[in-house]
This record gives sequence, C-alpha cells and structure tokens, in this order.
Amino acid sequence: HVQLVESGGGSVQAGGSLRLSCLLSGFTYDMYCMGWFRQAPGKEHEGVAIIESVGATTYADSVKGRFTISRDIAKNTLYLQMNSLKPEDTAKYYCAAEPSYGMGWCHLGSQFASWGQGTQVTV
Repeated sequence: HVQLVESGGGSVQAGGSLRLSCLLSGFTYDMYCMGWFRQAPGKEHEGVAIIESVGATTYADSVKGRFTISRDIAKNTLYLQMNSLKPEDTAKYYCAAEPSYGMGWCHLGSQFASWGQGTQVTV
C-alpha cells in the first residue's frame, strides 16, 4: 500500500520561508521520480518541482531560484525548501511519486502514479 504524507505547511508572511516534507512508504520500485505540485482555488494544477531517481531536478519558472527540492533516500523523505515566498505561492501543495525507467522519464507535466493528501501553504 503506497502512502505519501506531507507536512510542514502553514501561514507565513511574504518573504518568509517554509520547508515541506513528504514521507513515502510502500513504494516498491527501485527507480522513481518524486515531485511537488500545487493547486490554488480557481487555478489549474501546477507542477512545482521534480527530482529524478538520479537526482536531476526540474523547476517551474515561477519558483526557480526560490525553491529547492531534495530527498533523503535513506529516510524515504522528499523535501521542498521554499524561500522568498510570495502571495501567489499560496496553494495546497501535494507530493507525488512515479516509477522511472530512465533519465528524463519524469517531467512537470507527467501523470504521477501516487499522491499525498496535500498540505496548505498560505502567504
């Protein structure tokens, strides 16, 4: 049973920082991508950042230079460090995991297989 549990959301003033965490369990693939996505009321679902099994990262233009995705494989945990937060970053943030079959397999528009319940970020 695959489970992703996000934490670390909250309310912060513009210019502040938050770090989101996502604990993954039950995912049996040896190679997989993970990513962070967000959705604000009235807006489309948006890919924020992904990290491939080899560690390569991709960011949405809107967060480049402000957000950093990383993961601790030993802890099965994905992180999103968010700095210089803006009101337009307000959304519910979701983490997701997807089996990978090679470099470049996953991208921000991929249909990830497994999703968490989300954590709210309000700026």
